[in-house]
Amino acid sequence: MANHKSALKRAGQNEIRRIRNKAVKTRVKNITKEVRAAVDETQKDKALAELNIAQSIIDTAAKKGVLHKKTAARKISRLSKLINSINS
Repeated sequence: MANHKSALKRAGQNEIRRIRNKAVKTRVKNITKEVRAAVDETQKDKALAELNIAQSIIDTAAKKGVLHKKTAARKISRLSKLINSINS
């Protein structure tokens, strides 16, 4: 464990950020599962509504720095592609 006052503070900050990042990542995973579940039920309207919510959550995670910008774009792209495959 850290000995210096500044190192103790840094350890505390890192722990707070880790917990916050974990919450955001969990939220992204859960909304992704909801979109995929809607696609499995072949409910395009519900899937599109879930996609809009997912897109917002994923973009917010990227903005906060939890996800990389390109990782967020890739996740959104894959979900969109999945929803578009319902018709075909």
